[in-house]
Amino acid sequence: MKLIVMIPAYNEELMIKRVIEEIPRKISGISKVEVLVIDDGSKDRTVEVAKKAGADHVIFNKQNSGLAFTFQKGMDYALSLGADIIVNTDADFQYNQTEIPKLIKPILEGKADIVSGDRQVNKLKHMVASKKYGNILGTKVVARVAGYKIRDASSGFRAYSKEAALKLFVISDHTYTHETLIQAKRKRLKVLETPVEFRKRNGNSKLISSVFGHIKKSLSTIVRNTLMYNSMKALGLIGTLLVLIGLVPIFRWFILTYILNEGGQYLQSVILGTVLVIFGGLTIVLGFLSDLVAINRRHLEEILYKVKLKDN
Repeated sequence: MKLIVMIPAYNEELMIKRVIEEIPRKISGISKVEVLVIDDGSKDRTVEVAKKAGADHVIFNKQNSGLAFTFQKGMDYALSLGADIIVNTDADFQYNQTEIPKLIKPILEGKADIVSGDRQVNKLKHMVASKKYGNILGTKVVARVAGYKIRDASSGFRAYSKEAALKLFVISDHTYTHETLIQAKRKRLKVLETPVEFRKRNGNSKLISSVFGHIKKSLSTIVRNTLMYNSMKALGLIGTLLVLIGLVPIFRWFILTYILNEGGQYLQSVILGTVLVIFGGLTIVLGFLSDLVAINRRHLEEILYKVKLKDN
Protein backbone atom coordinates (compact mmCIF):
# COMPACT_ATOMS: atom_id res chain seq x y z
CA MET A 1 0.00 0.00 0.00
CA LYS A 2 1.38 3.37 -1.05
CA LEU A 3 0.49 6.51 0.90
CA ILE A 4 0.95 9.97 -0.55
CA VAL A 5 0.68 12.95 1.79
CA MET A 6 -0.14 15.99 -0.30
CA ILE A 7 0.36 19.55 0.89
CA PRO A 8 -1.20 22.45 -1.02
CA ALA A 9 0.95 25.48 -0.20
CA TYR A 10 0.96 29.21 -0.83
CA ASN A 11 3.73 31.38 0.65
CA GLU A 12 4.49 28.95 3.48
CA GLU A 13 8.32 29.02 3.51
CA LEU A 14 8.33 29.53 7.29
CA MET A 15 6.23 26.49 8.19
CA ILE A 16 6.34 23.90 5.42
CA LYS A 17 9.70 22.50 6.54
CA ARG A 18 8.26 21.61 9.95
CA VAL A 19 5.20 20.01 8.34
CA ILE A 20 7.26 17.79 6.01
CA GLU A 21 9.71 16.74 8.72
CA GLU A 22 6.86 15.76 11.06
CA ILE A 23 5.26 13.37 8.54
CA PRO A 24 5.95 9.75 9.64
CA ARG A 25 7.74 7.75 6.95
CA LYS A 26 7.06 4.34 8.47
CA ILE A 27 3.44 3.37 9.13
CA SER A 28 2.05 -0.09 9.84
CA GLY A 29 0.18 -1.43 6.82
CA ILE A 30 1.88 1.04 4.46
CA SER A 31 4.83 -0.05 2.33
CA LYS A 32 5.81 3.41 1.12
CA VAL A 33 5.14 7.01 2.20
CA GLU A 34 5.81 9.90 -0.15
CA VAL A 35 5.26 13.63 0.22
CA LEU A 36 3.77 15.71 -2.58
CA VAL A 37 3.80 19.51 -2.39
CA ILE A 38 1.55 21.49 -4.73
CA ASP A 39 2.74 25.10 -4.73
CA ASP A 40 0.01 27.56 -5.66
CA GLY A 41 2.13 30.26 -7.27
CA SER A 42 4.04 31.26 -4.13
CA LYS A 43 6.09 34.45 -4.18
CA ASP A 44 8.53 33.28 -1.51
CA ARG A 45 10.90 30.27 -1.14
CA THR A 46 8.19 27.66 -0.46
CA VAL A 47 9.30 25.37 -3.32
CA GLU A 48 12.99 25.57 -2.42
CA VAL A 49 12.35 24.95 1.28
CA ALA A 50 10.00 22.03 0.53
CA LYS A 51 12.60 20.29 -1.63
CA LYS A 52 15.32 20.74 0.98
CA ALA A 53 12.98 19.46 3.72
CA GLY A 54 12.55 16.14 1.90
CA ALA A 55 9.46 16.49 -0.31
CA ASP A 56 9.52 13.61 -2.81
CA HIS A 57 7.50 15.47 -5.42
CA VAL A 58 6.95 19.20 -5.96
CA ILE A 59 4.62 20.56 -8.62
CA PHE A 60 3.38 24.12 -8.97
CA ASN A 61 0.83 26.43 -10.51
CA LYS A 62 2.27 29.21 -12.64
CA GLN A 63 -0.03 31.64 -10.87
CA ASN A 64 -2.13 31.60 -7.72
CA SER A 65 -5.20 29.53 -8.65
CA GLY A 66 -6.88 28.94 -5.31
CA LEU A 67 -7.09 26.05 -2.87
CA ALA A 68 -9.84 24.09 -4.65
CA PHE A 69 -7.98 23.99 -7.98
CA THR A 70 -4.70 23.12 -6.22
CA PHE A 71 -6.37 20.35 -4.22
CA GLN A 72 -7.83 18.70 -7.33
CA LYS A 73 -4.51 19.01 -9.15
CA GLY A 74 -2.79 17.31 -6.22
CA MET A 75 -5.33 14.49 -6.09
CA ASP A 76 -4.92 13.77 -9.81
CA TYR A 77 -1.13 13.86 -9.56
CA ALA A 78 -1.11 11.60 -6.48
CA LEU A 79 -3.20 9.04 -8.37
CA SER A 80 -0.76 9.19 -11.28
CA LEU A 81 2.02 8.37 -8.80
CA GLY A 82 0.20 5.18 -7.82
CA ALA A 83 -1.29 6.26 -4.50
CA ASP A 84 -3.54 3.77 -2.71
CA ILE A 85 -4.35 6.28 0.04
CA ILE A 86 -4.03 10.06 -0.13
CA VAL A 87 -3.80 12.28 2.94
CA ASN A 88 -4.34 16.00 2.47
CA THR A 89 -2.85 18.32 5.08
CA ASP A 90 -2.17 22.04 5.40
CA ALA A 91 1.21 23.69 5.05
CA ASP A 92 0.81 25.99 8.07
CA PHE A 93 1.71 23.41 10.77
CA GLN A 94 -1.71 23.56 12.48
CA TYR A 95 -2.27 19.81 12.10
CA ASN A 96 -0.18 17.21 13.89
CA GLN A 97 1.24 14.96 11.18
CA THR A 98 2.08 12.21 13.65
CA GLU A 99 -1.70 11.56 13.72
CA ILE A 100 -1.67 10.37 10.10
CA PRO A 101 -1.62 6.67 11.12
CA LYS A 102 -4.81 7.25 13.13
CA LEU A 103 -6.37 9.09 10.20
CA ILE A 104 -5.77 6.33 7.66
CA LYS A 105 -6.58 3.39 9.95
CA PRO A 106 -10.32 3.15 9.05
CA ILE A 107 -9.38 3.09 5.35
CA LEU A 108 -6.81 0.34 5.88
CA GLU A 109 -9.46 -1.64 7.77
CA GLY A 110 -11.99 -1.15 4.96
CA LYS A 111 -14.37 0.80 7.20
CA ALA A 112 -14.29 4.12 5.35
CA ASP A 113 -13.55 5.79 2.02
CA ILE A 114 -12.89 9.21 3.55
CA VAL A 115 -11.67 10.00 7.06
CA SER A 116 -11.84 13.62 8.19
CA GLY A 117 -9.98 15.06 11.15
CA ASP A 118 -12.37 16.59 13.67
CA ARG A 119 -10.71 19.70 15.08
CA GLN A 120 -13.29 19.82 17.91
CA VAL A 121 -13.91 23.46 17.07
CA ASN A 122 -16.27 24.11 19.98
CA LYS A 123 -13.41 23.35 22.42
CA LEU A 124 -10.76 25.49 20.69
CA LYS A 125 -9.72 28.48 22.78
CA HIS A 126 -7.28 29.93 20.25
CA MET A 127 -9.83 30.24 17.40
CA VAL A 128 -11.47 33.69 17.25
CA ALA A 129 -15.20 33.69 17.96
CA SER A 130 -16.26 34.76 14.46
CA LYS A 131 -14.39 31.86 12.84
CA LYS A 132 -15.43 29.39 15.53
CA TYR A 133 -19.16 30.06 15.25
CA GLY A 134 -18.89 30.44 11.50
CA ASN A 135 -17.39 26.94 11.37
CA ILE A 136 -20.08 25.53 13.65
CA LEU A 137 -22.89 27.07 11.59
CA GLY A 138 -21.29 26.01 8.30
CA THR A 139 -20.93 22.45 9.59
CA LYS A 140 -24.63 22.29 10.50
CA VAL A 141 -25.60 23.46 7.01
CA VAL A 142 -23.24 21.02 5.24
CA ALA A 143 -24.32 18.14 7.50
CA ARG A 144 -27.94 18.85 6.60
CA VAL A 145 -27.26 19.13 2.88
CA ALA A 146 -24.80 16.23 2.62
CA GLY A 147 -26.76 13.89 4.86
CA TYR A 148 -23.79 13.01 7.08
CA LYS A 149 -23.52 13.50 10.85
CA ILE A 150 -20.42 15.67 10.48
CA ARG A 151 -18.91 17.54 13.43
CA ASP A 152 -16.32 19.54 11.45
CA ALA A 153 -17.09 20.15 7.78
CA SER A 154 -14.19 22.55 7.17
CA SER A 155 -11.30 20.37 8.29
CA GLY A 156 -8.43 20.22 5.81
CA PHE A 157 -6.80 17.17 7.42
CA ARG A 158 -8.37 14.22 5.58
CA ALA A 159 -7.52 10.80 4.20
CA TYR A 160 -8.98 9.46 0.96
CA SER A 161 -9.00 5.93 -0.41
CA LYS A 162 -8.05 5.46 -4.05
CA GLU A 163 -11.70 4.80 -4.84
CA ALA A 164 -12.75 8.11 -3.27
CA ALA A 165 -9.97 10.02 -5.05
CA LEU A 166 -11.08 8.58 -8.38
CA LYS A 167 -14.73 9.50 -7.85
CA LEU A 168 -14.37 13.02 -6.46
CA PHE A 169 -13.97 15.95 -8.82
CA VAL A 170 -13.93 19.45 -7.32
CA ILE A 171 -15.31 22.30 -9.43
CA SER A 172 -15.46 25.00 -6.75
CA ASP A 173 -13.06 27.93 -7.08
CA HIS A 174 -12.85 28.57 -3.32
CA THR A 175 -12.34 25.46 -1.18
CA TYR A 176 -12.87 21.73 -1.51
CA THR A 177 -13.91 20.78 2.04
CA HIS A 178 -17.68 21.26 1.75
CA GLU A 179 -17.98 20.15 -1.86
CA THR A 180 -16.21 16.82 -1.33
CA LEU A 181 -18.58 15.95 1.53
CA ILE A 182 -21.66 16.76 -0.54
CA GLN A 183 -20.28 14.78 -3.48
CA ALA A 184 -19.31 11.85 -1.24
CA LYS A 185 -22.89 11.23 -0.18
CA ARG A 186 -24.15 11.27 -3.76
CA LYS A 187 -21.39 8.85 -4.78
CA ARG A 188 -22.07 6.44 -1.92
CA LEU A 189 -18.73 6.94 -0.20
CA LYS A 190 -18.41 6.14 3.49
CA VAL A 191 -17.21 9.10 5.58
CA LEU A 192 -15.92 8.86 9.16
CA GLU A 193 -14.39 11.42 11.51
CA THR A 194 -11.66 11.11 14.11
CA PRO A 195 -10.59 13.75 16.68
CA VAL A 196 -7.32 15.51 15.81
CA GLU A 197 -5.12 18.19 17.31
CA PHE A 198 -5.45 21.68 15.84
CA ARG A 199 -2.66 24.05 16.79
CA LYS A 200 -2.72 27.81 16.99
CA ARG A 201 -1.74 29.37 13.67
CA ASN A 202 1.27 31.66 13.32
CA GLY A 203 0.19 34.52 11.06
CA ASN A 204 -3.02 35.02 9.07
CA SER A 205 -4.93 32.43 7.06
CA LYS A 206 -4.21 32.43 3.32
CA LEU A 207 -7.69 31.12 2.59
CA ILE A 208 -9.83 33.24 4.91
CA SER A 209 -8.92 36.88 4.36
CA SER A 210 -12.30 37.89 5.83
CA VAL A 211 -14.83 35.78 7.70
CA PHE A 212 -17.78 37.35 5.86
CA GLY A 213 -16.18 36.72 2.47
CA HIS A 214 -15.41 33.11 3.40
CA ILE A 215 -18.99 32.50 4.57
CA LYS A 216 -20.40 34.03 1.37
CA LYS A 217 -18.18 31.87 -0.85
CA SER A 218 -18.87 28.75 1.21
CA LEU A 219 -22.63 29.27 1.01
CA SER A 220 -22.30 29.75 -2.74
CA THR A 221 -20.46 26.42 -2.97
CA ILE A 222 -23.10 24.66 -0.86
CA VAL A 223 -26.01 26.05 -2.93
CA ARG A 224 -24.27 25.21 -6.23
CA ASN A 225 -23.54 21.63 -5.21
CA THR A 226 -27.01 21.13 -3.74
CA LEU A 227 -28.57 22.18 -7.03
CA MET A 228 -26.04 20.13 -8.99
CA TYR A 229 -26.58 16.87 -7.12
CA ASN A 230 -30.07 17.23 -5.64
CA SER A 231 -31.85 19.82 -7.78
CA MET A 232 -35.22 18.06 -7.99
CA LYS A 233 -35.56 17.81 -4.22
CA ALA A 234 -34.41 21.39 -3.56
CA LEU A 235 -36.31 23.15 -6.34
CA GLY A 236 -39.32 20.85 -5.96
CA LEU A 237 -39.58 21.79 -2.29
CA ILE A 238 -39.25 25.51 -3.03
CA GLY A 239 -41.78 25.30 -5.87
CA THR A 240 -44.30 23.36 -3.77
CA LEU A 241 -44.02 25.91 -0.94
CA LEU A 242 -44.63 28.78 -3.38
CA VAL A 243 -47.70 27.02 -4.79
CA LEU A 244 -49.12 26.33 -1.32
CA ILE A 245 -48.50 29.91 -0.20
CA GLY A 246 -50.11 31.18 -3.40
CA LEU A 247 -53.22 29.10 -2.83
CA VAL A 248 -53.88 30.82 0.52
CA PRO A 249 -54.86 34.25 -0.89
CA ILE A 250 -56.73 32.58 -3.76
CA PHE A 251 -58.87 30.57 -1.32
CA ARG A 252 -59.32 33.71 0.77
CA TRP A 253 -60.70 35.53 -2.25
CA PHE A 254 -62.92 32.56 -3.17
CA ILE A 255 -64.40 32.32 0.33
CA LEU A 256 -65.01 36.07 0.59
CA THR A 257 -66.55 36.28 -2.87
CA TYR A 258 -68.62 33.11 -3.28
CA ILE A 259 -69.35 32.06 0.27
CA LEU A 260 -69.63 35.34 2.15
CA ASN A 261 -70.98 37.18 -0.94
CA GLU A 262 -68.80 40.26 -0.56
CA GLY A 263 -69.09 41.14 -4.22
CA GLY A 264 -65.80 40.03 -5.69
CA GLN A 265 -63.60 42.26 -3.58
CA TYR A 266 -59.94 41.65 -2.74
CA LEU A 267 -58.85 40.97 -6.33
CA GLN A 268 -55.30 41.74 -5.17
CA SER A 269 -55.40 38.40 -3.36
CA VAL A 270 -56.12 36.62 -6.64
CA ILE A 271 -53.29 38.44 -8.40
CA LEU A 272 -50.77 37.74 -5.63
CA GLY A 273 -51.81 34.11 -5.34
CA THR A 274 -51.74 33.54 -9.08
CA VAL A 275 -48.25 35.03 -9.36
CA LEU A 276 -46.98 32.78 -6.56
CA VAL A 277 -48.59 29.68 -8.04
CA ILE A 278 -47.11 30.43 -11.48
CA PHE A 279 -43.63 30.98 -10.03
CA GLY A 280 -43.99 27.85 -7.95
CA GLY A 281 -44.97 25.80 -10.98
CA LEU A 282 -42.08 27.20 -13.00
CA THR A 283 -39.68 26.36 -10.16
CA ILE A 284 -40.90 22.75 -10.14
CA VAL A 285 -40.44 22.54 -13.92
CA LEU A 286 -36.96 24.02 -13.50
CA GLY A 287 -36.28 21.29 -10.94
CA PHE A 288 -37.21 18.61 -13.48
CA LEU A 289 -34.97 20.20 -16.14
CA SER A 290 -32.09 20.59 -13.67
CA ASP A 291 -32.50 16.96 -12.66
CA LEU A 292 -32.13 15.90 -16.29
CA VAL A 293 -28.92 17.92 -16.50
CA ALA A 294 -27.74 16.33 -13.22
CA ILE A 295 -28.40 12.85 -14.61
CA ASN A 296 -26.28 13.70 -17.65
CA ARG A 297 -23.53 14.98 -15.35
CA ARG A 298 -23.60 11.75 -13.35
CA HIS A 299 -23.14 9.76 -16.56
CA LEU A 300 -20.18 11.97 -17.52
CA GLU A 301 -18.66 11.55 -14.05
CA GLU A 302 -19.02 7.79 -14.34
CA ILE A 303 -17.20 7.90 -17.69
CA LEU A 304 -14.48 10.09 -16.13
CA TYR A 305 -14.19 7.64 -13.22
CA LYS A 306 -13.70 4.70 -15.57
CA VAL A 307 -11.11 6.61 -17.62
CA LYS A 308 -9.17 7.57 -14.46
CA LEU A 309 -9.46 4.02 -13.15
CA LYS A 310 -7.99 2.67 -16.38
CA ASP A 311 -5.14 5.21 -16.30
CA ASN A 312 -4.31 4.48 -12.67
